This record gives sequence, C-alpha cells and structure tokens, in this order.
Amino acid sequence: MILVTGGTGFIGRRLVQQLVSSGYPVRTLLKPSKSSPNLPKGISVEATVCSLSDTRGLSAALKDIEVIFHLAGTERQATKADLNGVDILGTKNLMEAARSSKVKRVFYLSYLGADQNSAYPVLKAKAIAEKFIEKSGVAYTIFRCANVYGPGDQFLVSLAKLLKRSPGFFIMPGNGLSALQPLWIDDLIAAISVAMQETNSLNEILEIGGGEIYTFREIVELLLDTLNLKRVLVSLSPAYLRIIAVYMDQFIKFFPVSLFWLDTLAEDRTTSLDVLSRRFGILPARLTQQINFLTGE
Repeated sequence: MILVTGGTGFIGRRLVQQLVSSGYPVRTLLKPSKSSPNLPKGISVEATVCSLSDTRGLSAALKDIEVIFHLAGTERQATKADLNGVDILGTKNLMEAARSSKVKRVFYLSYLGADQNSAYPVLKAKAIAEKFIEKSGVAYTIFRCANVYGPGDQFLVSLAKLLKRSPGFFIMPGNGLSALQPLWIDDLIAAISVAMQETNSLNEILEIGGGEIYTFREIVELLLDTLNLKRVLVSLSPAYLRIIAVYMDQFIKFFPVSLFWLDTLAEDRTTSLDVLSRRFGILPARLTQQINFLTGE
C-alpha cells in the first residue's frame, strides 16, 4: 500500500488519481481540520486523519505501507505557514516512523534551489527536510521541481488571478528577468510513475523542469495575450513587493500571491532542458500548447 501526504493539494490530487488508476491501493494522510478534505472524487482511497507532529498516529498510519509520497507542505499558507513544524519537524517525524515501520521507499517533492544556506525560508526548509530523508536509512528519491503548472495550480492560476484584478497596470518584481522552467503537471506525474518502476533513481536527488526556459516577464506577457488583457508592466523592488504581499495576506482572504510565491521569482530556477526526455523518456509539454486551460479558471 502507498501513503500520500499532501494528497488534497494540486499535485497530490493528480498523483492519487494516477496511482489509483494504475491499480495501487492508496491511503492519504489528512491533517486534522474542521473543513471537509478536498479528496479526488470518484476513486477509492483510504484516508487517515493525523498530524505530522503526532508520532504515535504516524506509526498507526504507516501500518502495511511500503511506499510513501511525501508532498505535504505549508508554504501556501503564506505568513501563517509553519515551515519548521510541518516541513522540517514533520518530515523528521515521518521518516523516523517510516524507518520503524520498515517502509521500503519514500518519494519527496522539493524545489529547484533548495539549499540549507538559502536566504529564502521555503528553499531552506526543503533542504533541511531533504537531509532528514537522506539520513533516515529508508531508500528515497527526491524530486527538486521547477514551477509546476496546470488546472488548480499555485503558479500560473495565481498569476492569472492577479493580472485580472490589477487596475490597468501590473507590478513586476524587479526587472522580471529571473529565469523559470515551467513544468506541466502531467509530465511531473509521468516522471514519478517512471521512477516508481526503476531502481536507477534510488537514493538520488533529481532536478526536474520543463523543456523551455522563460523569463518571468515573458510568462506575464504570454498570460496577458492568452487572457486578452492589457496591462502596463511597472517594475518595483522585490523588497517593497514583499512588504505589500505580507500586508495583502493579512487583510485580503485568498489573496493569490504570497510572500513565498515571490521568493520563487527572486532568482533563476532552472535545470537541464533535456532531463524529461533523457532521464524519463518523456517529451515535455510546451507552455504555449497547454496555457489555454487558464481561460476556464
């Protein structure tokens, strides 16, 4: 049986759907919450309610589990995110329970640029979590991903919402020339499926991105054209934008851009352009061929 943490998120839902359709029995780990979980509909999946801080609960959740997909994280909660409690200590607790439960393998989704010395909190937290996984004694595969996009994402969908709300102009972080390598959600899921079936990726950190590199400004211009919007692009220091993002998050519910979202634009986030085809035998999707999904968001 497979356990998926973060199974109600954008990537988690697609992964659970793929695993179940491939015939795997799946159990999702749900954090305690007053709201109903956003589980994929129309498929059979077990669910267990347990916090990543509950060590006894984790041991029970891992009964009969052979493989873990660890996708849970809190960066989407912006200023309310508990990176230390969930992303770092939660991963530590999960891996200790996995070792005790004799889990055979764990897959973890991290980010390009993850570094324990990073000035950006999410990238630093992901790198620390990676170390707990590497030192756990459980076989692992870590995917350091570029910005993943698709229906319901936290990247292009959030940016499109912000562009639609902007009153005739759009504030660009700095010069907008940070390089990004958008990764189509289906390509990521396909790469994970390939990695599951092989041993070449055991105890490896794999960097994965799409087959094209765009500057952030080019992506904004592409979205404006796709959505048939006209906006004047105005450059502003990322430091000032961070202050604005913190303020908006405090006073506007479901504001589409967070502090951590801006961090992803602070520096280039790219890897080898041929990684999907060379490593996984996947022809990467082109952004211009997939971006029309935004017209229905």
